[in-house]
Amino acid sequence: GTGSSAGPGGDARMSPPGWPFQRLLLLLLLLLAGASVLGVHSGTTGTPHLEGGKSNATALELELENFKHMMKYPKAYPVFQEAMYQLQAKGCWDRFVQQMANVSTMLLCEWSVVSRPYATLTHCLEDGADKMEYGYPNALAEKYIAFSHRTYFLNCTLERPLLLDPPENVLLTLIITPICLIPLLVTLVVLKSKDGEMQA
Repeated sequence: GTGSSAGPGGDARMSPPGWPFQRLLLLLLLLLAGASVLGVHSGTTGTPHLEGGKSNATALELELENFKHMMKYPKAYPVFQEAMYQLQAKGCWDRFVQQMANVSTMLLCEWSVVSRPYATLTHCLEDGADKMEYGYPNALAEKYIAFSHRTYFLNCTLERPLLLDPPENVLLTLIITPICLIPLLVTLVVLKSKDGEMQA
């Protein structure tokens, strides 16, 4: 149905954009590898300082510190930044799909009904981008918004037709008629004023 989210092997029309499962796994693997490499280069991981044969921190604690640093300065880790924003965007999409599941097909084109889930989606995408210093609007957010239109609002039409300009011949007539009338009216005013002066 329209209100459910398909997985990677589901209906291609319902799969959110920029969300192939393999790409996510690759990004997460790169993230883990990058955290270790960056940590080794910055001196925060690698061989822990030993005191009396015991390490000051476990590898897990060091990785947690790396993660906290990456969350605090996401712009310094572009691969991490993109992976985290993709996760957040997917969460926004899933929440939107859940909310839209409560909307019947008959009401999909009623703005008063769908405005709240739609606003929640856009605000969620924007807030996630702000937290990750990713920049908004961005290509991924635009893809999710366009995908929401294709998935839920494709069959919606305007209740009132768009107001269009009149045909060119009608438009020219409407413009030229007052222009031609102005000299005629001026002439009449001048003639009337001369008649008034003659009679006085």
